[in-house]
Amino acid sequence: MNNSEYLPHIAYDSVIFGFSGEKLKILLIEYHNTGWLALPGGFVKKNEPLDEAVIRGLRERTGLDQVYLEQFYTFGSLERVRPEIMQKILEAQDANLPENHWLLDRFISVGYYALIDYEKVEPMPDALSDSINWYDVDSIPDLLFDHNFIVQKALEHLRTHLDQKLLSVNLLPERFTMKELQQVYEAILGENLNRANFQRKMLSLGILQRHEKLFSGGSHKAPYLYSFKK
Repeated sequence: MNNSEYLPHIAYDSVIFGFSGEKLKILLIEYHNTGWLALPGGFVKKNEPLDEAVIRGLRERTGLDQVYLEQFYTFGSLERVRPEIMQKILEAQDANLPENHWLLDRFISVGYYALIDYEKVEPMPDALSDSINWYDVDSIPDLLFDHNFIVQKALEHLRTHLDQKLLSVNLLPERFTMKELQQVYEAILGENLNRANFQRKMLSLGILQRHEKLFSGGSHKAPYLYSFKK
């Protein structure tokens, strides 16, 4: 990468969440010939806004550009400066860099999280990675740099604002049952919720519109379908 094209010392890292129907997952990349896992991230071109750089990176990794994306934290501790790791990543690409190369400098990273439709994604590795795959949020392996901490902060932000965020995302189909909605909440919060209390709370928020019942042909009671009010 030519440093004349990119802003020095600034990067972004993306926590890309998807819901599989049972589990909350995130996308992680594996760098070439290292076995090292990390969040997908990137650098900002001198002629593009930060948000557009992140959208570009998401599109390259997922094929999607109509996603819910939010900036949630800036990471700038000295402990995240690991030039020797970046050197090894680039050496695995057969790239020999001088000691003063801009990619080996200190970077402050802006954290974003995205909430995307798990079913529509075909993960695509980038030029530095062998693979990009979904991992369960509740069993994330050790990641490079401070990326485990970044995931933790993204989850904290999402959980704090969950009722508002779900109005804007595609973690669920357009119409869903109360049980499916509860499964999303439980996957994100990492805990089981009382069914009656959850339904009472969601209905009291005034954010749901009730539709016809979902008849599946079984003998059990058919549940109502819901959608989020626009």
